[in-house]
Amino acid sequence: MNNWKDEEVKALFKQVEQCKEESGSLVSAFAQHAKNFNRKPNSVRNYYYHEVDALSVDKKRCQRLGISLQKHDKTHFEGFDKIQENDLFEKIEKLVAKGFSVRSACLNLSEGNLPLMTRYQNKYQNMKRKIEKKNNIIPFKKQKALTENEINSLFMGLVKLIKKNAADEAYEKSKINELELKKTALALNEKEQEIDFLKNEMQKLKAENSMLIKSLKSPTAKKIALEKHLSGKKLTSQSQQA
Repeated sequence: MNNWKDEEVKALFKQVEQCKEESGSLVSAFAQHAKNFNRKPNSVRNYYYHEVDALSVDKKRCQRLGISLQKHDKTHFEGFDKIQENDLFEKIEKLVAKGFSVRSACLNLSEGNLPLMTRYQNKYQNMKRKIEKKNNIIPFKKQKALTENEINSLFMGLVKLIKKNAADEAYEKSKINELELKKTALALNEKEQEIDFLKNEMQKLKAENSMLIKSLKSPTAKKIALEKHLSGKKLTSQSQQA
């Protein structure tokens, strides 16, 4: 902001004074000055706000330039029109997306003009809140105190929910237990079949043993057994002699 010559500064303030006298917009004054001196309208605007603050402190320079600050008091700040608002909002959003904080983005856009930076920051935050409020589909409802009936209904609802959860949990456990019982039943069934088989084999063995005992008690059976016994001894004696 130090590359402005005194003649251009005086021209800018004169342009603004003329605009005020004709009840024109400051935006048009900034645009006309930007066109005359090959600058950007926003840069002209930023410099003007900065210079108003600087000249209010530097009285000697103000007198040297022949500027009457009474015609350039703080009340001259105009509100943003819709186009300016949207343009400002988009620029700040782009800088924030690049990593700037809102404050640093506004300071960058105001080119170091602190009062203007504050205006930019306030305008951005107000617009941000409006957008967030607009995008909030479900409006916030103020909470109210619950009646006794509502509390009872809420309590009964919680009780039903707890009971349902308990029933569901018990059902799941019963399904698991049912599977375990089926596995146990199958295992027992196999054991019972094995026991039945052993019982049948035992009965067969007992029957054969009983028949053998009866046959040994008969005379014929004794004679046959004795002959077998003697025959066995005879074969043993012959083998020993040989």
